[in-house]
Amino acid sequence: MSTILVTGGAGYIGSHAVLALKNAGYEVIVLDNLSNGHRELVEDVLQIKLIVGDMSDRALLDNIFSTHSIEAVMHFAAYIAVGESVTDPAKYYQNNVAGTLTLLEAMLAASVKKFIFSSTCALYGVPKFVPLTEEHPQDPISPYATSKWMVERILSDFDTAYNLKSVRFRYFNAAGADPNGLLGEDHEPETHLIPLVLLAALGKRESIFIFGTDYPTPDGTCIRDYIHVTDLAQAHILGLEYLLKGGESEVFNLGNGSGFSVREVIETAQEVTGKEIKIEERDRRPGDPPILVGSSDKATKVLGWHPQYPNVKEILTHAWQWHQRRHR
Repeated sequence: MSTILVTGGAGYIGSHAVLALKNAGYEVIVLDNLSNGHRELVEDVLQIKLIVGDMSDRALLDNIFSTHSIEAVMHFAAYIAVGESVTDPAKYYQNNVAGTLTLLEAMLAASVKKFIFSSTCALYGVPKFVPLTEEHPQDPISPYATSKWMVERILSDFDTAYNLKSVRFRYFNAAGADPNGLLGEDHEPETHLIPLVLLAALGKRESIFIFGTDYPTPDGTCIRDYIHVTDLAQAHILGLEYLLKGGESEVFNLGNGSGFSVREVIETAQEVTGKEIKIEERDRRPGDPPILVGSSDKATKVLGWHPQYPNVKEILTHAWQWHQRRHR
């Protein structure tokens, strides 16, 4: 079976993709600098070979490609905090763009020409219509989103010039945890709504902030498209198989096509956990659109992708199992 290099495979989405690859019978090698990843998840839980290092280290990459027969690369290694990208854009352009360029050049030198890229719906900017399709104008409003947009442009040019084929997945809000409880979300610091809500349920946080209660939505709070991380991982397997069968470069949204408001998420979390969660209402944050929901029709048509866990209650239930075990 093919060997797949997974960068950022010790992180949240990357580790779930590694599990999906392993379950599908692929050989997997993980490259992760462990700045945000978790060594024990790769070595003890997944029991996959981990190379601790950075994708900007060209000599290391050349060694990996020369000593392993790698068929394709899945690329998750990136900094992802939107707020930090505004205050420290150099970090984001250096890692997310320059680091990815180094990786792509090493791939070309080794004649590895199949690449799965972890992109983002944030490159659409403020929605002009919903649900967002892949044809929606791209207008990134943070250095994080711009870094992902720049890599997508690089990949288009590399296809034209070097015949490097890529699948670019534009995620909406990844959430949840492995249904068997093996893996889950554990960022430091944590910025995502669902883990923050569950940490509040565990008593690790005093309260949850709702930023804006006067949006033009049914309950006044922002609506977001939450996609189960296991469903995201499965899409990566389908994208890989598409490329291995000779597919052309493509871009796909990955979302549920339906949204849940901040208040709905908190109320469902209270139902799932049986805990009271204290809410503090705050002013809107600049740049937060009222509704961000994506259409994944293209991924369904081309890849045959169908989310198995579209219900926010299931997403929260799996995440709650993980958080109770992780934060005892």
